[in-house]
Amino acid sequence: MRRNSMLRILVVVTPMMIICCLLALGMSAAAQSVRSESDNGRCSNKTIKGDYGCSIHGAHDEKEMISIGFAVAPVPLNLAGKDRDMVGLGSYLVNVIGDCNGCHSDGPATEFIPTGNPYLRKPPGGPFSGSIQINTATYLGGGRDFGPFPFPTSTLHIVSRNLTPDKSGLPEGGHTLAEFIQIMRTGVDMDHAHPNCPTNAPNCMAPPFDGDKLQIMRWPFFRNMTERQLKAMYTFLSAIPCLEGGPGEPSPRCQ
Repeated sequence: MRRNSMLRILVVVTPMMIICCLLALGMSAAAQSVRSESDNGRCSNKTIKGDYGCSIHGAHDEKEMISIGFAVAPVPLNLAGKDRDMVGLGSYLVNVIGDCNGCHSDGPATEFIPTGNPYLRKPPGGPFSGSIQINTATYLGGGRDFGPFPFPTSTLHIVSRNLTPDKSGLPEGGHTLAEFIQIMRTGVDMDHAHPNCPTNAPNCMAPPFDGDKLQIMRWPFFRNMTERQLKAMYTFLSAIPCLEGGPGEPSPRCQ
């Protein structure tokens, strides 16, 4: 009887021990993947460091984003003195995820060239060639008028800003990286194009709207992006060609 009892215990315990060992090995391998950093805190060539350590899958995903970023960039890029990977990642975030040009161009009518506008018909009913082509003459140059704000009878119009570098080489009207991150995190309007109204003067922001904050721009959602992502966007914006124009911009701004 005693021998039979021991056999029963072994039959039950042994599979449980095997399962526990397998789980432990799996957790150890996962932890090793996350912790595959060298002594100086950097990830190996096969991994990429994220918020929780190093990740093989993260490295693959980001490399693909970088590759797509360069493929979809519609303008020539100035890579001199810049981190190439950050430019490519920034292009992916700006052009694929954020669709920044959707607002920061001169509007839907000129966002694409006629033969590259995917919303138009192909010949003979329309000019679309079948290949999407962004209008580089307006790309991220701002100037889109969103109309009266906040009411149809308001004199104030919200117009998108020029995100291209000015003559200083800094994007978005010459803002530093720290300023860019602050704008994206808090929505602060550093250009103060539409200040709070001391009275009901035209071209100012009437209560309850805050004239110190960017209106319409989706910064309450962009603010949750990581610092690396925001830095990548900034790096990409610093690599695109300068365009003239945009609200509050001097003329000329590129020379």
